[in-house]
Amino acid sequence: MQSPRRRTLPLLAAASLLAVQLAGCAGLPAQEMSNARQAVQAARKAGADKYAPTEMAEADRLLKSATANVRKGEYRAARDEAELAREKATEARRLAEAAKTSKPDS
Repeated sequence: MQSPRRRTLPLLAAASLLAVQLAGCAGLPAQEMSNARQAVQAARKAGADKYAPTEMAEADRLLKSATANVRKGEYRAARDEAELAREKATEARRLAEAAKTSKPDS
């Protein structure tokens, strides 16, 4: 028969590991927010407002929502929206660059 201490130690280790993982998920999504802001800025510089307005508007909307969620302490939602904003801004930039390549301004 195992001693109570031998049974408790693995449970404490598992609980500690779970707590560390949860804390990592719930933290301020500073990097994701920064990545999203940079992607939106790069898309704007590439002309996405003109060449991919739908995607650019969606990236802006998601970034604003992520910012609001950070202020409310809803870090998981903010992280998800920031990542989506980055993806949408990257798509907008790609579309803008493709449009400019196929139809150069005179």
